[in-house]
Amino acid sequence: MEDEPTGSADAPEGIDRAGVEGWFAANVPAAEPPLRFERISGGHSNLTYRVSDAAGRSWALRRPPLGKRLGSAHDMAREHKVVSALGPTPVPVAPALGLCEDESVNDAPFYVMEFVEGPILRGLAEADAFPDEADRRAIGERVADTLVAIHAVDPDAVGLGDLGRKEDYVARQLRRWHGQWEKSKTRELSAIDDVHERLSARIPEQGPATIVHGDYRLDNMILSPAGEVAAVVDWELCTLGDPLADVGLLMVYWPERGEEMIALGQPANLAPGFPTRDELKARYAERSGRDLSQLDFFIALGYWKLAIILEGVYARYAAGAYGRVDEGIQQFARLVERLAEAADEAERRSG
Repeated sequence: MEDEPTGSADAPEGIDRAGVEGWFAANVPAAEPPLRFERISGGHSNLTYRVSDAAGRSWALRRPPLGKRLGSAHDMAREHKVVSALGPTPVPVAPALGLCEDESVNDAPFYVMEFVEGPILRGLAEADAFPDEADRRAIGERVADTLVAIHAVDPDAVGLGDLGRKEDYVARQLRRWHGQWEKSKTRELSAIDDVHERLSARIPEQGPATIVHGDYRLDNMILSPAGEVAAVVDWELCTLGDPLADVGLLMVYWPERGEEMIALGQPANLAPGFPTRDELKARYAERSGRDLSQLDFFIALGYWKLAIILEGVYARYAAGAYGRVDEGIQQFARLVERLAEAADEAERRSG
């Protein structure tokens, strides 16, 4: 479901050819063997593979990272449940086809979706797929509108009312991610602990709980050739809670032009035509009717959470959970530090 496939006729690491082909024969009868598997690069958490059959049809398979993993962060059944529940709603997702929880099949649980073709705007180079500035503005507006649509879904009505506790979302996030930090950190970083304490001391009052994507950003979308949102992907962090957490994290991933980058590479929204951070925020506020006066708090939470997520990525990469360790992996360590510093600055602004 993502771009830049890598692989060969032999099954890549993370795929048991016989097991998965047997599962497809039993659960996806339209698939014509032999199957071809390609590991899709781009993700740093759960792994995605493109599965193609002899007739040229394709599916997407999602499984946890290789090696030891923190269970809840890579729960395939949970992610499958979310995508399946959102299928009939206005939220664009890839149609889910099946879940396999029998680890004897492929050494880990996995689920399979229809493969959604289309560009993913990971960076400035990919923005060239839409050279017209009016198209880029429209794509940016759809980023805001799609988030409004996610937050408008009634969790109880679609069977997701038990996805998580609805109250005290921020307090639970702070506890959960600080716990993840303690499990995955490779060194001490005082800013992580300091920001945790300061955010915990003044959590804004939460309104009605909504579905929260947990990692909502432009490059977690597959677009159509016309620039429509064909599918929102990577639902592994989805839960119920305060929708402003998604908005704050989106701001983290949507830097202003000329702003010092606290990211890997340069995101596509820096290309001419895309809305500014303030324009994106204003569109969300207008379409959702929500008060964003406390948004700096949630931007600080977003930087802090992202620092912890990337520390986990760094730790797993260093341990070989994604296969071969790239020489440039040390940049993750510095990036975690920069994100922690940005969280500290945003928290001070929000005070």
